[in-house]
Amino acid sequence: MKREKHHIVANKLAYAKGKRPPVSCILCAVARDDPQVDILRVFSHGEWFVTLNLYPYNPGHLMIVPQAHYLDVRELSEGQVLELHRLQLLSLRVLDREYQPGGYNIGYNIGPASGASIEHLHLQIVPRYRNELGFFDIISDSRVIVEEPRVTKQRLTAAFAQEAEAFFAED
Repeated sequence: MKREKHHIVANKLAYAKGKRPPVSCILCAVARDDPQVDILRVFSHGEWFVTLNLYPYNPGHLMIVPQAHYLDVRELSEGQVLELHRLQLLSLRVLDREYQPGGYNIGYNIGPASGASIEHLHLQIVPRYRNELGFFDIISDSRVIVEEPRVTKQRLTAAFAQEAEAFFAED
C-alpha cells in the first residue's frame, strides 16, 4: 500500500491551473517593476537581473534573466553570454556563502517541450543539499520549502550587495 503524500506550497495550485497576473510575460513585468507581479529581484547588473523563483525547489533557488525578452540562449551576443556566465559565477559565490549547498542544478528550459512555465529566457540555479529528496521525488511527491521566498530575498539582496563590488573589481 502506497502512503499518500501531500503537496503544500502556498498559492502554487492556482498558478499551476493558470491563475497568473494579467501580464504578457511575468519576467518582463519583473524587469519593469510592474506592481501586478511579485518582485523578488535580488541583484541587477547591466542587461541582466537575478531574481528568486516564487515557487522554489530549494532555498536560494534563483534565476538569471535578461532585461530584454529573449526565448533562446542562442539569440544572445557573445558579450551577453559572457556577462551571463559572470553573473552565474557571482550567484554561485553568493549561494555558497549564504547556504553552503552540496551541489547545484543549473540550466535552461528552452522550447515548448521543455516544461518551462515562462517562455522568457532564464538560467535557473537550484542549490542542492545532501539530505534532500531526488529530482523525481520533488516533482512527484511532497516537498517542504524551509525558507519563505521573501526571507530569501532579504538575505540574498544583502549578500549580492556585499559580494558584487569585489567580484566585479577582479576583472
